[in-house]
Amino acid sequence: MAQKPELIKFWKDNFGFRDVELNAFKEVNREGFIPENLRDSAYHDVPLPLLRGKTISQPTTVMIMTYALELESGEKVFEVGTGSAYQSAIIAKIVGAKGKVITTEVVPELVSFAKQNLRKAGIKNVFVYEEDGSKGMPNEAPFDKIIITAACKEFPKPLIEQLKPEGIIVGPVGNQHEQEMVRGVKDKHGHLELEFLGQFLFTPMYGKYGFED
Repeated sequence: MAQKPELIKFWKDNFGFRDVELNAFKEVNREGFIPENLRDSAYHDVPLPLLRGKTISQPTTVMIMTYALELESGEKVFEVGTGSAYQSAIIAKIVGAKGKVITTEVVPELVSFAKQNLRKAGIKNVFVYEEDGSKGMPNEAPFDKIIITAACKEFPKPLIEQLKPEGIIVGPVGNQHEQEMVRGVKDKHGHLELEFLGQFLFTPMYGKYGFED
């Protein structure tokens, strides 16, 4: 069974992750966000199955996306695709008690699983909703940062509108078979300055602005 220290050493040797991100990874136990029968594989650097075709991303992918968000204490973050809430938990540790994570999931069983996992982990600044996250959440906007953890054809316009000026949005953009991880920084005119972070593969986003309804 691979261990946390091995992954952290690998990242220190190969990536520029900040201490705040590495510390969040240390504090959040991935084994608490996966099915019990897979817990021996918790720190293998691979995605793992959840249910109904959904997966939890591999740890390195979670950390790349977290790093790209440039999270700061006290920020409000919107996430599309809660899954088991592992990514949410990492973000929550970084934004801290004064910060807030609003996360959406369309699979009811995952909503229940995510809430249970967060409760067991003692994380209280993540709020999980069974909603179509592709439309954002106007009553909670604007957001400092937005993360999409499912494949999308493009960044949904409502999400860009709900992102603060100078805010950051990160997510995999492409077709259902391959995507490029894209980081967008919103300028004062509402346009995104894009950076491309490499090829990834995610399950498709559901909802009004997703691949499937």
